[in-house]
Amino acid sequence: MMTTVQLPLWLFVLIVLFAAVTFASHFLFPSVRWFFRRRLERAVARLNTRLTRPIEPFKLARRHDMIQRLIYDPEVTQAIVDHAEANDVPENVAFEKARRYAREIVPSFSAFAYFSFGARVSRWLATALYDVRTGLNNDQQVQSVTPDATVIFVMNHRSNMDYVLVTYLAARSSALSYAVGEWARVWPLSHLIKSMGAYFIRRRSRGQLYRKVLSRYVQMATEAGVTQAIFPEGGLSVNGRLMPLKMGLLSYVVDGFDAGKRDVVFVPVAINYDRVLEDRVLIAADQRGDRRFGARITVVMAEILRLFWQWITRRYRKFGIASVVFGPPVSLSALGQNHDLRALARTLRDSIQEVMPVLFVPLLSRVFLNAEGPMTPAEVEAAARSALPAARGTRPAVVDESFAAGVTRALGDMQRRGMITQSDTGWHRVDAEKALFRFYANSIDGLYDGPTAPQNAATAKS
Repeated sequence: MMTTVQLPLWLFVLIVLFAAVTFASHFLFPSVRWFFRRRLERAVARLNTRLTRPIEPFKLARRHDMIQRLIYDPEVTQAIVDHAEANDVPENVAFEKARRYAREIVPSFSAFAYFSFGARVSRWLATALYDVRTGLNNDQQVQSVTPDATVIFVMNHRSNMDYVLVTYLAARSSALSYAVGEWARVWPLSHLIKSMGAYFIRRRSRGQLYRKVLSRYVQMATEAGVTQAIFPEGGLSVNGRLMPLKMGLLSYVVDGFDAGKRDVVFVPVAINYDRVLEDRVLIAADQRGDRRFGARITVVMAEILRLFWQWITRRYRKFGIASVVFGPPVSLSALGQNHDLRALARTLRDSIQEVMPVLFVPLLSRVFLNAEGPMTPAEVEAAARSALPAARGTRPAVVDESFAAGVTRALGDMQRRGMITQSDTGWHRVDAEKALFRFYANSIDGLYDGPTAPQNAATAKS
């Protein structure tokens, strides 16, 4: 027993390393995890006292547990069996495929990452780029929802800044769980986005197994009361208009709804900008008739460096106003047990369009598209007043500045972008930028009886 055993140094180090890993995994790590989880639970409990809609336990569950719960769900299990039979593969192969889908979809929410990092960065970025304005009744619309109901924000998709804006504005109410597309699956962005509670969806996937895994996750989250945010248009609007809503995510929510349990309430959200950061990229995609957004990372970094240099030299100017307005909530319980999905989609789309903010750059874009020649500043202001939608009264919605000051500011912004020029006879539209005028005017076209101006072939086709 006391015999000395000689070992090579590398083998001794390897044995010690294995022993340390075993000790840590069996004794140290569980204690450390328990310690930090207890602290996290206490921090979340304090946070929930400040939120209008507290974070649900479902959202705080361990990701591994959620994946296991999802893939062993009876409906997913049946879908696995059906997939194996339809594709003539062993069930264990189909099971592993479902597991991969679940790992891809299920987020790894971190309350610390969301509120300590995400919400603060969202606020800084949104207010650094825009003057953010909100609807007068935004808080009341959310507070009017029954506390135990699941809230789903249904938003139009104008820019990738939409995520930032709504995260910032909703941070006082709850933590949002976003449905994000393939663009967000790039490493290391994917890890950050999942820690913010977002779940990935493959918009082009038509496989029954994938759709069942996704639908059951959405239904589980909805049943558990997780506050969600979806863009049912299915992607960014390339022509500025509010597009027809797609049924995918909406159908998952409606199909899983049980009137005897938790109510589901949709909150329409209308977002509009004086300037969309990706406007020229979107216009180019519309003119080509595809949805390939060829924005190279070098171009994006060059633009960031340009803005940073402007900030250093004190020449930086914000991109105008970004406005977010919440519409009247739509309760599934109030609609009855038998829901017409298409009627619901039309109702939500009409609600979004009805509360669409009328900002000054979109309003003046409409004015200049219909102008037959140069206009003096007084003529521009008069034309803008007469161009306001009748239901909106005497001034654009949610813009708390004088009408004359708003017109003057928008004219300056449009001049700096090369959309208009000024001469002795007044303001002139730059005809080479007609597509840009139309892009912004289209955002409020739904508030009028007729279109702004004749559409080009690419815009009309889309």
